Amino acid sequence: MTEQFKFDIQLIFAILNGKVSTAINRKLTRNFRQNGIEISPEQWTILLSLWEKDGVTQQDLCNATFKDKPSMTRLIDNMERQHLVVRISDRRDRRINLIHLTKTGRELEDKAFIIANKTMKEALEGIPLDEIKIGQEVLRKIFTNTKD
Repeated sequence: MTEQFKFDIQLIFAILNGKVSTAINRKLTRNFRQNGIEISPEQWTILLSLWEKDGVTQQDLCNATFKDKPSMTRLIDNMERQHLVVRISDRRDRRINLIHLTKTGRELEDKAFIIANKTMKEALEGIPLDEIKIGQEVLRKIFTNTKD
C-alpha cells in the first residue's frame, strides 16, 4: 500500500509539474504551424489576454500569464518583430508602455481560437464530461492552494 501511494504521488507531481502542459503545448504548436500560424503557446496566452483587453501594461500581462518580467520582455520583443503587437507610451506616464494588438494580431484571433479548440478536443478525447469537470475542479483547487 505504501509503495503504491508513493508511486501515485510521483505520478501526480510529474503531471502537475509540467508533463501534461508540455504535451499540450507541443500539440498546440504543431497544430498552429500546420495551419500557417507562427506563434508559440506562450504567445497564445498573451494574445488571449490582449483579445480580452487591449492596451495593457507589460506588468498586467505578467500577472495574467504568470510570466516574469524578463520572459515577458522577450516575448513582447518577438511579438513586435512578428507585427502582432506594438508598444505605445502611456500618455499620462511616458515611463510606462502599453501593449496594443496590431491589425495582424487582431486578425489572428478567430483562426487561432479554432485551432486551440481543436487541440483541446484532441487532448480531452475519450474523457467523459463528468470526469473533465472533476479534473477541472481538482486542478483549480491545487492552483488556489499553491499560487502566491
